Amino acid sequence: MNTKSRIASIVKGNSLDASVTGLPSFHLSELSIQNDLEFQLPTNIRLGHLAEKIVSELIKSSVNYKVLCEHFQIIEDQKTIGEIDFIIENRVDKKIIHLELAYKFYLFDPSISIDPINNWIGPNRNDSLSEKLDKLKRKQFPLLYHSCTASEFNTIDIDTVSQALCLLVSLFVPYEFKTKLSPVYEKAIKGYYLDLETFLSLDNPEKSYYLPSKKEWGMEASENGIWKPYKEIEDQIATSIKEKQAPLCWQKYKGTYISFFIVWW
Repeated sequence: MNTKSRIASIVKGNSLDASVTGLPSFHLSELSIQNDLEFQLPTNIRLGHLAEKIVSELIKSSVNYKVLCEHFQIIEDQKTIGEIDFIIENRVDKKIIHLELAYKFYLFDPSISIDPINNWIGPNRNDSLSEKLDKLKRKQFPLLYHSCTASEFNTIDIDTVSQALCLLVSLFVPYEFKTKLSPVYEKAIKGYYLDLETFLSLDNPEKSYYLPSKKEWGMEASENGIWKPYKEIEDQIATSIKEKQAPLCWQKYKGTYISFFIVWW
């Protein structure tokens, strides 16, 4: 995995703002970072934790924010009831923020609802944007005000701490989807999704592919150096579909690069 490209994909990630989430937003563009960063990334953690590691390093490398606390577990009666992602401080005005971070991939299924926010689902239909926001509002953000949190943060006046969400998303719409979505969604659309039958009907010998690992999701397909014909990824796709795991696929064709999910549903 190209470390510099992985970091850049997070720095340039699209975040949903308060008009969608209903929560105060924190955009990574608010960080004042003077140099291009390249730092060691762990290889044995999941994608979400990888994103957290990168954001942590970005905040620490900025000149206007610092990390006071991260991955703080809230423990009650010897049981972990939740975890606070970050407590950060603005170096200029000294304001303290409880920051929650999420790095998600959602597909738009227009058949679910007339309200777009309900139509963004995970590639395997086992999570959704609306469920994520509900969890953040009901569970994650209230953790700051839990009695166990206050006792641990005895040097911080909890009542003066604001809260914000950095929800980085990569969005995918149905193949040949023509409906215009809100600009806040449009700017985060990275590609489309289709079923295996449609994918096979579009294949031709001039196209080459790469199936990125989960840790590579969100990176730029154009920066990939490994490309294969369909026959060399056929078995891998078939296995994923059989196991009801929608693979992300990068395609190179006539100097252009696209990203799409091949769904089993």
